[in-house]
Amino acid sequence: MNSKIKTYSFSSPAKINRFLHITNRRSDGYHELESVFQFIDYGDTLSFSKRDDNSITLTPDIPGVPLTSNLIYKAAIALRGFAEKQLIDIPSLGVDITLDKQLPMGGGLGGGSSNAATTLLALNKIWKLNLDTQTLADIGLALGADVPIFIHGHTAFAEGVGEIITPVDIDCPVFLITVPSCHISTATIFQHPDLPRNTAKLSEQHRVNLDLQACHNDCENLVSNLYPEVANLITRLLEYAPSRLTGTGGCIFSNFTSLEDAQQVQSKLPENVQSFIAKGLNRSPVLAELERVT
Repeated sequence: MNSKIKTYSFSSPAKINRFLHITNRRSDGYHELESVFQFIDYGDTLSFSKRDDNSITLTPDIPGVPLTSNLIYKAAIALRGFAEKQLIDIPSLGVDITLDKQLPMGGGLGGGSSNAATTLLALNKIWKLNLDTQTLADIGLALGADVPIFIHGHTAFAEGVGEIITPVDIDCPVFLITVPSCHISTATIFQHPDLPRNTAKLSEQHRVNLDLQACHNDCENLVSNLYPEVANLITRLLEYAPSRLTGTGGCIFSNFTSLEDAQQVQSKLPENVQSFIAKGLNRSPVLAELERVT
């Protein structure tokens, strides 16, 4: 490898679901939902160094996740495959990828989907494929329902199975994100017989004038029943601020108007509970980072 090859680093931000309504279970087993996905200024970092051959490497290894199951690797392979089928006179499509992992796995923060989206966006730029955003979102959708949200890079109202997205601008509070030690499987929650699946869809008026506090997370009661640690944390946090499960969990976000207020509550958490503080964003930082790449 040429030691002079440039390395590009990009953010892979977390998201929270400000609410999550499950409105239907389709005959194919997929769930229809309504949700608002919002980015926060905290996440992983991915670094990319273009190779002179077609090899794709990813370091470090993630325990328990084979390379071929890693969404970063799968995204790179999917993009290269699409390019090889659709484009003519493409250069070598190899890359060395390094992941600086900060987001907890199974926390409902969208880490894997964000990683896949950042990979698609970055390699489209680095490999000079010039694919448009919608094409990248279509490739991403095959990797996971949340990936297109991160590709488009704007806070969005999501419906369908999560693939129908409408950009929205909402409040951007300071969040205290609390991370329970339990790993919660999204598939387990969505397959559970006690999961509510018939929440009424929001009216057009309510969608235009979103009252996020009037909404809820249909997974929260089930997750709380299955994981007492989550239930205990939510109860504790509700004493200080509006607090809610994000996605299928297990992370909990609490809203604050100032960094100081969030820090004060964070200091009251048990020592064995992981947490971090982040600001809500309406635009993914990846978009600005991509604009700086020449």
